[in-house]
Amino acid sequence: MTGSATPSTSVLTPFPDDLPTTLGALRSSGLPQAEPRSVKAELRDNLLARMRAGEPRFPGVVGFDDTVLPEVERALLAGHDLVLLGERGQGKTRLIRSLVALLDEWTPVIEGSELGEHPLEPITPASARRARELGDDLPVTWRHRSERYAEKLATPDTSVGDLIGDVDPVRIAEGRTLGDPETIHFGLVPRTHRGIFAVNELPDLAERIQVSLLNVLEERDVQVRGYTLRLPLDVLVVASANPEDYTNRGRIITPLKDRFGAEVRTHYPLDVDLEVELVAQEARLVADVPRHLLEVVARFTRAVRESPAVDARSGVSARFAVAAAETLSGAALRRAALTGDEPVARVGDAYGVVPTLRGKVEFESGEEGREEEVLVHLLRTAVAEVFRARLGGADLSGFTSLVSEGGTVFTGELVSSSELLSQVGRVDGLAKVLSRLDLPEAPTPGQAASGVEMVLEGLHLTRRLAKDVEASSDGHGDRAVYGG
Repeated sequence: MTGSATPSTSVLTPFPDDLPTTLGALRSSGLPQAEPRSVKAELRDNLLARMRAGEPRFPGVVGFDDTVLPEVERALLAGHDLVLLGERGQGKTRLIRSLVALLDEWTPVIEGSELGEHPLEPITPASARRARELGDDLPVTWRHRSERYAEKLATPDTSVGDLIGDVDPVRIAEGRTLGDPETIHFGLVPRTHRGIFAVNELPDLAERIQVSLLNVLEERDVQVRGYTLRLPLDVLVVASANPEDYTNRGRIITPLKDRFGAEVRTHYPLDVDLEVELVAQEARLVADVPRHLLEVVARFTRAVRESPAVDARSGVSARFAVAAAETLSGAALRRAALTGDEPVARVGDAYGVVPTLRGKVEFESGEEGREEEVLVHLLRTAVAEVFRARLGGADLSGFTSLVSEGGTVFTGELVSSSELLSQVGRVDGLAKVLSRLDLPEAPTPGQAASGVEMVLEGLHLTRRLAKDVEASSDGHGDRAVYGG
């Protein structure tokens, strides 16, 4: 499950020079692509080849290996269209887009064909006529797999013309008769012939528009207005939906739901390590965010999902965790720019993340006005959990002795690493602590300061150190002061 990388819709480099460019050359090439093959057979063959070779089948998809992906594989091997049901931010779109990698890298098409028809299987009157007239001289070009994928976000204003097609007034104006099939402007579905067509948030599509997909899924053809033209389409249809949408914003009409061969449920990462892996993969970090802080973000996200104060029906997207990690890195970069420090995130930066994340969470109706309070409490809980998991049982007496006789240690968003470390000096057991926080054996000052601050905050949250937050008078902003 992951975020939202989009397959390229165009290929900047031309197809390889050694591929045939006429129907005759294609016939005699001996290439496997020379024989027409349905897109579902193509996906099946390539999936089986990857399984037998032990290669990754869905690169970039995290957390579904033992649950969702086997169901998707069974559906693809069976040749089924499928609908993915899951809460927002569970990686449905990423999973759908990963299917593109299972297509052949290059496939032959009739040059100039709107629908990417195979040279041996033209389906439009214009292409069939050209094939008859030109025979083996029919020009052939090659289409990259990234161009065989189309995606539509279902919105209430989506029309049948967008999906299936409509009469093109320009072609009528050019003098063609209204009954001429070549006056049709094809929609997204026909243009994805021999490819994968994805509909995101299918229940948002008006019911009368959903009806237009019935023939595509069952009879594998499309009809445009009153035309007798029927196109035998070859397409894999994949849709995504939030289960709540069945009663909330809309529903998938029963006949359409029945035509999908498989319904697969997605989920959020099942354990913390997978959540951390997902955040590390998807977040675009502009500064160093140590592993223990990514774990804080992961545990924080899971705590928000499980909180009774949060509307469970809306879910808490993986984008929540990704945004939190990216904002942490932004805070570290800001400190570096203002103080000349090394850009490494610290746990204190996490508390500044809360206000920017508030809008990503739907709270229960009785929690108005308490949103930030709830999130800060859950964040503290997450920090304490990471502290116990990584440093539980460790000898931290060297840190508590820093303030045992009335001393204090202060830190803050604009307190540099050198300033924090100079207050601490040499601490017994520091190297072992930093190791348990997955920091390098020879940490930089920024990394060491990040580890020290994590220990101080953890000791405070486990009631072994006091902490006060005070406004500084020397331009350092709010500071956290740890004492006995």
